[in-house]
Amino acid sequence: MSNLKDALHIPDTQSAPDQRHLAIQRVGIKSIRYPLQLRVGSAGVHTVALWDLDVALPAEQKGTHMSRFVAWLDALDEPMDAALLRAQMAVMLDKLHATEGRIDAQFPFFLRKRAPVTGVQSLLEYQGRWIADARAGNTVVWAEVVVPVKSLCPCSKEISDYGAHNQRSHVTIRVELLQDIGWHELVRFAEDSASSELWPMLKRADEKWVTERAYENPKFVEDLVRDVALRLNADARVGRYSVDVENFESIHAHSAYARIERA
Repeated sequence: MSNLKDALHIPDTQSAPDQRHLAIQRVGIKSIRYPLQLRVGSAGVHTVALWDLDVALPAEQKGTHMSRFVAWLDALDEPMDAALLRAQMAVMLDKLHATEGRIDAQFPFFLRKRAPVTGVQSLLEYQGRWIADARAGNTVVWAEVVVPVKSLCPCSKEISDYGAHNQRSHVTIRVELLQDIGWHELVRFAEDSASSELWPMLKRADEKWVTERAYENPKFVEDLVRDVALRLNADARVGRYSVDVENFESIHAHSAYARIERA
């Protein structure tokens, strides 16, 4: 009986007072891989995310309760969107007895695409990211997506007798969500601005269409980043944002790069 009583009274050293009088702005766990249900359109899609979770620790408290971050992760059982992420931030802070904190989750997701001519279907992978930051009683939610696209050089087209050099590009869009924006919509900001979008599976008629589409729609890296930014500027659901474009040049051993941000 006494052994059971002793087991129920294990000291909680994390909650002990600290005499150094130094607050910690961020303390938690990093790089934990854990399942995530992601809302894509009207469906819940299963993926695996790499999570960083932390809270602010007041000067008088010795430590935070690290296991509670994992308990919070394990209790997530609904497809995540911006509204749910805001609500779950409040849950995490309550569980950790904190007033400020941050959630960062990076994950792959797939969208089903139809080839432009034959209509054959296949899945294309994108990289997504959620960032939620709670400070001073306000929670800000960011969504980020990395979209592979195709770009073709206007200068090469102008000066060459035969064809023009082209390459794959990565467009990274990070937006502050004033209202929820679907992942497929974030992807379209990039794909609609590129020389051409990409498909995983193409037949010959599709390849011809993609090649000619890009040739008729040349874009410098500067053109691509500006065109994406213009689309974001026109959407009232977007607050602050950054757009990064990297062209993996086919005739150089380096990439071309451009960035636009709205603070």
